[in-house]
Amino acid sequence: MAYSRFQLGVLLRVLALVATLSVLAWCVTHTTWYVTIVMLIAVSITQVITLLNFTNRSAREMARFLGAVAFDDTSVTFSAFSTDRAFGELNAAMTRVMNQLRMGRVEREEQTQYLQTLIAHVPVALVMIREQGEVQLLNLAARRLFESACTDAAQFTRHGAAFATGLEALNPGESAIIKMERSSGALQLKAAATGLTMSGVNYRLISLQNIETELTAQELAAWLTVIRVMAHEVTNSLTPISSLAATAQTLVTEALASLAKDDPRHAALADAGEALDTIARRSEGLLHFVQNHRRLIRQMVPKIEITAVRRIFARLQRLLTAELAMRNVELTLSIAPETLEVAADTELLDQALINLVRNAMEALRDEPGGRINLCASQEAAGRTIIAVADNGPGIAQANREKVFVPFFTTKRQGSGVGLTLVRQIATVHGASVKIDETPGGGATVSIRF
Repeated sequence: MAYSRFQLGVLLRVLALVATLSVLAWCVTHTTWYVTIVMLIAVSITQVITLLNFTNRSAREMARFLGAVAFDDTSVTFSAFSTDRAFGELNAAMTRVMNQLRMGRVEREEQTQYLQTLIAHVPVALVMIREQGEVQLLNLAARRLFESACTDAAQFTRHGAAFATGLEALNPGESAIIKMERSSGALQLKAAATGLTMSGVNYRLISLQNIETELTAQELAAWLTVIRVMAHEVTNSLTPISSLAATAQTLVTEALASLAKDDPRHAALADAGEALDTIARRSEGLLHFVQNHRRLIRQMVPKIEITAVRRIFARLQRLLTAELAMRNVELTLSIAPETLEVAADTELLDQALINLVRNAMEALRDEPGGRINLCASQEAAGRTIIAVADNGPGIAQANREKVFVPFFTTKRQGSGVGLTLVRQIATVHGASVKIDETPGGGATVSIRF
């Protein structure tokens, strides 16, 4: 029978202890060698302690193993068991467990790194708020949205009291549309909250999505539906009226030609002819109005291409030079950087900018020293902004949203279509339109791509 090193070690230590105790017993019963007896007692005690330590080695190794598992320490090894056959199975089992722990730890670290990278680069802004109001997480999209670091929910008031109140009142499982004030302009955000509990602490994970473009697109779609129905009904009603008025006017004209001028019926027929002529003209005018506004309901399919902004500005300047000179308005161009490019349908963008410049010229009709600045720039986030600024009377704050409503106008002879068309063109490009006050007075209309 083969013995392991552990068993052999225990056997040798026990035999040595038995031999020592035997000698000690003989000395005590047959001699008076007190010094020898004391020495033998000390040796016996030492042998007992050594035997106990040797036999408790497995317990100590198990304690080390359990401690390593408890503290997730995968660097611990158990070499004391590796050379002993008696603990071969135990050593193999402990090694397998440590290898599994090591592999699990690597997988967890990889998963954590993956999730952190995913959260950091997801395009939706994510904010995690502790129940005490401490901000635990702002991913990359959130940091861009907030424009600065936020460590506490109280700092949300920098973006408007309504924004801070809306986030505070948002309970887990709820969603709401809230307005966020930023240095570059207000945004409409969809906020949704989810509840989390970690280590007994409650958190709210809030996602913030910019839906400004989607809301604008839905608003435009609703207006276009109304215009489409209205144009159809008005056209169907006016066409027979115009035709009947023209026919009746012809009949009246023929009747007048057959009557003498001194006939008492002549004056009444002449008045009827003038009334029919007025009806015919107004009908034609209304039909022309409806046909003119049909361009709003025309489906726009932009042909996107990358174009240098300076080429667009130069083309507009050549096109509008005569009108600007006639109205005595100065047009200045500014582009930063000079090589700035924009991805857009150039024909649609030209149409939008022409409308904006002509609106500015109309606003400067009674203003001496009128100036229009056509400028383009690029934000730090990479967004291109094209703006038309004038030094006219400006647009009242109460009208800055109304001017985008079809048929609403503040001009003397405006149709109320120009800015609606500009917003429609911006929407099909995924851009937004905003009206601000020009420093020093006037209005600035910006298209933010």
